[in-house]
Amino acid sequence: MTRRVLLAVIGCSTVALLPWTWYLAVSLPSQHHADQWRVAWVGFDLGLVGCFAAASWLGWRRHRTAVPVLAATAALLCCDAWFDILLDWTAPDRWLSILTAILAELPLAVVLLIRARDLLVGGMPSRPLTADDIAIHQDGRHQALLGHLSEHGPAGVHALAVALDRRPDDVAGALSLLAHAGFVGCDRRGRWSAKPLSLRTPKADESWVRPYLDQKYENEVRVLANAARNHAKMGRWGKREAAAIQLTSAELTRFNAEYLELLNRYCLLRDRPVEGTRTVLVRFYAFPREFAEPVAAGAMPSD
Repeated sequence: MTRRVLLAVIGCSTVALLPWTWYLAVSLPSQHHADQWRVAWVGFDLGLVGCFAAASWLGWRRHRTAVPVLAATAALLCCDAWFDILLDWTAPDRWLSILTAILAELPLAVVLLIRARDLLVGGMPSRPLTADDIAIHQDGRHQALLGHLSEHGPAGVHALAVALDRRPDDVAGALSLLAHAGFVGCDRRGRWSAKPLSLRTPKADESWVRPYLDQKYENEVRVLANAARNHAKMGRWGKREAAAIQLTSAELTRFNAEYLELLNRYCLLRDRPVEGTRTVLVRFYAFPREFAEPVAAGAMPSD
């Protein structure tokens, strides 16, 4: 079903429901005896419990399917509040139903919808690489500060100054610069922590970035070579996969998007090191086969 057809069906359904709703408003009785009343409500609550369980598990894992489950759970909570209030309107439990809806069901529905929105549009912050970022990456003192926060978790200015053997005002100035660039953040207790950030690399033919990228690529080769040599020593902490697959350009784009979504999800699992975790370097490269093979003199692979 194409997007236009789907939108047309939704629009027609909206128009068709208006006269049907009016018909129900003028024809339905104000009271009605229903069979299986207990089964209806118990079944509804069981469905709500199932949605809560699924939303909790998927949301914790930041899985993309958590978005519709969170939205469905919020909708069920709103329905629960609506029917509880209306069906208890003339009963002694009316105020209890109203308070439950105002204080629990509706606020929780809002929280679930906010969480669904965050999963839908949120993720690792991303922006283009700048000359200031290059200066930060090439400054050993900034890298030592970021490395300490990544390895040891949040810390205050004085604790960082002691750990890095630097003056507190020097550390405070460096943190302010890193925070402005989006690399670190400060909580309410004054503790600083490293923040995930994805920097989009510009084209290598731009003169201001070319020396930095050349150095970065050389370092990448050394990192990968060293990791390959020591792979047997890593045990369960080292993973390596390689494959050659036939893909169109569009399929490769989707593959890369799914990889980035997976990477962002795992990068956002926790914002600080905890027991049992280690900093794991992850690399992903995908390229046509001819770029991995020696090229004859004077020949260039086609795009």
